[in-house]
Order: sequence, then structure tokens, then C-alpha cells
Amino acid sequence: MQTHIMIPVQEFCMHHQVDPSFIYSLKESGLIEIEIVEEISCIPADQLPDLEKITRLYEMDINLEGIETITYLLGQLNRQEEKIRMLTNRLRRFESDELT
Repeated sequence: MQTHIMIPVQEFCMHHQVDPSFIYSLKESGLIEIEIVEEISCIPADQLPDLEKITRLYEMDINLEGIETITYLLGQLNRQEEKIRMLTNRLRRFESDELT
């Protein structure tokens, strides 16, 4: 059985000095997930890198709509970079086949 590391919302908020309502608004907009563990709202640890990036945007006074847009565009950019990487590897394979 695999266990998942969970960080309580209150602990994250205290450490990053953000209001819990911000975290709950991120959940409502679909940017993060919150799970209830023993009646405590928690954030899965695998979401921390993204949540910390979002928190830095929030600290720069970017509103929720702006954060949603930035997150969407960064996701698009990451998918395009992965596609380019895949196509580059594929092209290298064909080029090496031609040389032999």
C-alpha cells in the first residue's frame, strides 16, 4: 500500500504567510486539490512545487484570474517543450539510421 505525504493547509499557510482563503480559492478554481485527512484539510505533497510557484505569483499581487492564465500558459509551454523534445529525439533516430 502506497502512502501519500499530506501537508495541512494551516501549516502551509503559516510557513508561507498566506491566508487560508487563498488556498481554498485555488481549490475552487481547480488549480490545486485539497483532501480531508482526519478532519484536517491537507495538500498532497506532490502539489507543493506548483503551489509554491502560485504563491510567489500571489505575493507579486497577481490576482486569481491572472494566476489561472499564467498557470494555463505555462502548462501549454511545458507541453510544447515536451513535444519538441520528443520530435527532436525521433529526428535523431532517423538521422542516425541514414548514416548506417
